[in-house]
Amino acid sequence: MSVPESAAKSIWLPLVPGVLLLAVLGAAVFGDKGILCAVKSNQQKELLQQQVHTLELANQDLRKEIESLRSDPRYLEAISRKELGMVRQDELVYQFRSPNENIGRIPAGETSIERAEPDR
Repeated sequence: MSVPESAAKSIWLPLVPGVLLLAVLGAAVFGDKGILCAVKSNQQKELLQQQVHTLELANQDLRKEIESLRSDPRYLEAISRKELGMVRQDELVYQFRSPNENIGRIPAGETSIERAEPDR
């Protein structure tokens, strides 16, 4: 007993539109230009917009600093003193040792302070 060909076709025929619909939905969601890709691209776009905004603020600050360096002698002097250590001719400079410098260090293996001599 065999099933007539028309009966076999009638079993598979209603499934074809469902399979095609699943394929189209799968491509729409998971494809190269699908919904997931669009969501990921949108997140990347927002991240890049935040970076652009941050860079624009940094550029604005740099432009203000350039303008101050060009037009404000006091600002230029302050930067010269701070970053280059410059002083005027009539100023005295006092230099102090930092507290981290150990003047009377004990050599390795020595335990007595009397044996250590300060560096001169």
